[in-house]
Amino acid sequence: VQLVESGGGLVQPGGSLKLSCATSGFPFRVNTVGWFRQAPGKERELVATVRSAGNTEYGDSVKGRFIISRDNAKKTVYLQMNNLKPEDTAVYYCVSYEAGSWPSYWGQGTQVTVSS
Repeated sequence: VQLVESGGGLVQPGGSLKLSCATSGFPFRVNTVGWFRQAPGKERELVATVRSAGNTEYGDSVKGRFIISRDNAKKTVYLQMNNLKPEDTAVYYCVSYEAGSWPSYWGQGTQVTVSS
């Protein structure tokens, strides 16, 4: 199983970034996939998930600013992040769920830093 994130970096407040996660080794079409993040000194928190049918869920802190999407043909999940704030600074992890309420698979993470 592999989940490989890309697209992180440094952006100014109010800016945008788009994260991508290329996956392999599990049944992407049927799995729920998504993103978590972890800021220094804080616990990992849910950012967004998208189910196989396309239903989405967002953490309260990103609703209205972030958009999650998936491309089943490419086995890739995306996270469009708009109106970024300094508190969005974190390592962002791509995840996949096999069963249950906690992800079964995690990527290595990509750093997003929002700063002027």
